[in-house]
Amino acid sequence: MTHDLLKELRELTGAGMLEIKQALNETNNDKQKTIELLRKKGALKVGKKADRVAKEGIIETYIHPGSRVGVLLEVNCETDFVARTEDFKHLAKELALHIAASNPLYVDIGNVPAEVVEKEKEIYKEQIKGKPAEVVEKILEGKLAKYYEEACLMEQPFVKDPDKKVKDLVAAAVAKMGENVVVKRFARFVLGN
Repeated sequence: MTHDLLKELRELTGAGMLEIKQALNETNNDKQKTIELLRKKGALKVGKKADRVAKEGIIETYIHPGSRVGVLLEVNCETDFVARTEDFKHLAKELALHIAASNPLYVDIGNVPAEVVEKEKEIYKEQIKGKPAEVVEKILEGKLAKYYEEACLMEQPFVKDPDKKVKDLVAAAVAKMGENVVVKRFARFVLGN
């Protein structure tokens, strides 16, 4: 267990030094297994932090070159200390840029109105008429999941790293900063619309 390895794992996972040392001991100093273990523990931390109140934060803006597209975004955290950190500001900038590029309609699945979900289901049912009943439900679930991936910010693949979803980016920030981080709301403006 070297100091460089500890430092690298801290940067990669956002975990504390004690947690990293414990994870290295559990995995016999295997770097990849340690990262996996810390990420699993980080996911648990994200779940525990999700119910904590996040009422501090920042309003971030992004104006695309040419001034034809703009985004106004509110991202919240638990303390003004974290809201002023470069990591938090960077996350907000990345999210605003993503919104400008991907045009989500809602923050997450919970924000999609029930009537929109029902309308989408009607459309999909019409598209898959004649299919066997046991297959219809699975197709419907798949099409609805695809709709959420297109319409909901947190479900979208992140524009700078399509292998990760936006919610993974936020979860990594929660693990690194040690506070609940919430994308509260956004507005995307397009010139002429």
